[in-house]
Amino acid sequence: MAGLFISFEGVDGVGKTTQATRLREHALSLGFEVVVTREPGGTPLGKALRQLLLHGVPEGAADIAPRAEALIFAADRAQHVAEKIRPALERGTVVITDRYLDSSLAYQAGGRELTPAEIRDLSLWATNGLLPDRTYLLDMDPSRSHERLTHSADRMESAGGDFQQRTRNAFLELAQSEPDRFRVVDAARTVDEVWDVIRADFDALLASRTASVDEGRSVMPGSGSFAAPVPHAGGAR
Repeated sequence: MAGLFISFEGVDGVGKTTQATRLREHALSLGFEVVVTREPGGTPLGKALRQLLLHGVPEGAADIAPRAEALIFAADRAQHVAEKIRPALERGTVVITDRYLDSSLAYQAGGRELTPAEIRDLSLWATNGLLPDRTYLLDMDPSRSHERLTHSADRMESAGGDFQQRTRNAFLELAQSEPDRFRVVDAARTVDEVWDVIRADFDALLASRTASVDEGRSVMPGSGSFAAPVPHAGGAR
């Protein structure tokens, strides 16, 4: 049976990595095998693409055009799903990713102002239609979230306040359009308060999936898939 696919989304600095780590530890404590990954860069190929996307092209070359940027993100995602995410789900694993296709929709179709339908179709084609069972959107004013960053700004982080605000608005519009998949969490609250919201929702999601399995209902990955806990070897792979 297929596993459970969870994604974390939001502008930079909202605490996605922190909450993904907490969710990993919680799922492990419940007896699940867990894989934690990220986009871009969740595979060896993805790491090379991440360097290009976030830190720029070689000196003397033109910057990446918006359509080329969207295609590179899609290439990273196609490899990510084929090599890492889908095989893990097929093992019954809880897969937690720091960013997924909603980031492309928010950043390329919102921030870069490309056509949302084109970006979505490209991402769904790259992933063969795989969507998360739950997406946690950690929402916060970008001007505040960027104050939390402790590293030098990359291409996306340094794109300017208007770009970041358009991206935030695009995330919120995505959440509004898919309320069954998204949970919007106020990331301006404390780390513990944010985690309490996520843990309660995750536990409720597990309970509903367990009930579905007990009732003998079979569903496809990305639309409410779930498997019983799989014995793990003590950590993410």
